[in-house]
Amino acid sequence: MRDINLRYARETYDENGIIETFSLEYPKDYNFSYDVVDDIAKAEPNRPAMVWCNPEGEEHVFTFGDMKYYSDKTANFLADQGVGYGDLVLVILRRHYQFWFATLALDKLGAVVVPATFMLKEHDLEYRVNSAGIKTLICTNVGEIADTVDNALALCPDLRTLILVEGCGGGMTSPEDIKELWELDAAPLQEGESLKDRGIDPHSALGSVLSGPNGVLATRVERKGWVDFNRGVMEASPDFTPVKTKAADPMIMYFSSGTSGNPKMVLHDSAYSLSHLGTAKHWQNVKSDGGIHFTIADTGWGKAVWGKLYGQWIMEACIFTYDFNRFNGDEICELIQRYRISTLCCPPSMYRLIMQGNVNDYDLSSLEYCVTAGEALNPDLFEMWHDRTGLFLTEGFGQTETPVTICNSLNMVAKPGSMGKPLPLYTTRILDDKDQECDIGQTGEICMRCGLVGDPNGVPHPPGLLLEYYRDPKRTAEAIHDGWYHTGDMAWRDEGGYYWYVGRNDDIIKSSGYRIGPFEIESVMLEHPAVREVAVTGVPDPMRGTAVKATVVLNPGYEPGDELTKELQDWVKEQTAPYKYPRIISYIDELPKTVNGKVRRAVIRAEDEVGTEAANARPPEEFGG
Repeated sequence: MRDINLRYARETYDENGIIETFSLEYPKDYNFSYDVVDDIAKAEPNRPAMVWCNPEGEEHVFTFGDMKYYSDKTANFLADQGVGYGDLVLVILRRHYQFWFATLALDKLGAVVVPATFMLKEHDLEYRVNSAGIKTLICTNVGEIADTVDNALALCPDLRTLILVEGCGGGMTSPEDIKELWELDAAPLQEGESLKDRGIDPHSALGSVLSGPNGVLATRVERKGWVDFNRGVMEASPDFTPVKTKAADPMIMYFSSGTSGNPKMVLHDSAYSLSHLGTAKHWQNVKSDGGIHFTIADTGWGKAVWGKLYGQWIMEACIFTYDFNRFNGDEICELIQRYRISTLCCPPSMYRLIMQGNVNDYDLSSLEYCVTAGEALNPDLFEMWHDRTGLFLTEGFGQTETPVTICNSLNMVAKPGSMGKPLPLYTTRILDDKDQECDIGQTGEICMRCGLVGDPNGVPHPPGLLLEYYRDPKRTAEAIHDGWYHTGDMAWRDEGGYYWYVGRNDDIIKSSGYRIGPFEIESVMLEHPAVREVAVTGVPDPMRGTAVKATVVLNPGYEPGDELTKELQDWVKEQTAPYKYPRIISYIDELPKTVNGKVRRAVIRAEDEVGTEAANARPPEEFGG
């Protein structure tokens, strides 16, 4: 092990082993792929980097030597396709191992990887391609997303290069066909052997025959107007001449879907990769030697590079990737048991689904540390997980614009429901609307000391925070001004310095003079066995100005009705201040969400406003008066 993280991190700890100071130092020509991945590959080529598998039965163990080899070949292939320094490339690859090849290759070329979800529709693609000036797209053939791209092409005149990846099932193979694949139990290809030698069509190969090094990129795909990624990379030279890049160069850009309006284009430079040392080392506690870290996230979301790339590999740790389609708690438990996963990261909803399955049938003793983020963590889930595994779920907070910035870091005593404390990489405060620090217990906005790059007042731009909202100076100025990055997330701080999440600033409900955060009410309601999902919003009310409303998706076995509504209202009254209870509860089959999976409370509010206007427009007799 080379302790690469210590080249860049300056840290001190208190007497309890809790991180006390944390800063980063790096050269102007820092590049993650060259300075981390290739460095490890040259010194320890056989160090495991990623264990990858899919439900179809394909499995690969990629070393850092493999990652250098395939990323060099991919860089040559992409350069031959016209990709160069500064180009933005849209990448839609689910959890295929080709995502890592492509991401590292684009970094080596000085290009910008733009990950996206496979759930995009035509208008989503049109907006992303045209607003970012995308000319090259790398896409999976699994599912319908390639069809979606073809359907949107006429609206994307600058998109000129389409590259298709054969995803070999991606977990979308039917259970019956997967069972048949497992029963066939085809032996992996031997050295020098090809799929054709076995009489297997390389355009339809699946399963364990593709396992091992000779199955990597062995499949082929044909589609009019597209270039075959697997064939192109395999035919490319492994001799790559490094491109000179700078740490300040843009490296990755995410589209961050807000709850209203078009998605923001969040642009990061290479220092963003280093900032995830806080994520991997101080929050996830990844094990550098002998452990495997499993973050459950699709590569279209920011959480993928939080937990399946940057910080983990700077820590020289091995990651685990399961290329599945639909989440199944028992399946995850079986993987933890089979591969001896040591650290786990997923949202609370996934932990809850695991607990609702046959969790006691599996050996989870390999787990040493478990973290969670992104949703309300209820105390009951916190306790259930501890009772089952002996481990506490440790929460963290961050955004697409940041790495983890607030968390229950290693050796801290976690408080159920609290995000933890700010990591010392940033100067973090809770500020009021005048940018003054809030008192203990006072709700305000989470902000981090930050200036724009080249700030005229000399306010530094810390590593890891967004450079800008690409091509959107107005939004950038709204987020970074007066020396602070404004997250838009509201919280309060207790006497011990722990932060407690309240909600997005535009989701705060002001009712009868009270400021009510939806997050707390949602957290309480999720503890009731009837509630599967819930979104809390405010609706116009003549007496209170705004009343609290809960829009609920029920668990199977429960039916909406007045009796259940009263039961849920009483449930909230018993566990929070009575003024917070939802005076209105409606029941729906599915909450409106963005393509990034965020609940669109703005849609619920808009529908309520339309309903209120319609009601006010009716004549009095319609109300029985």
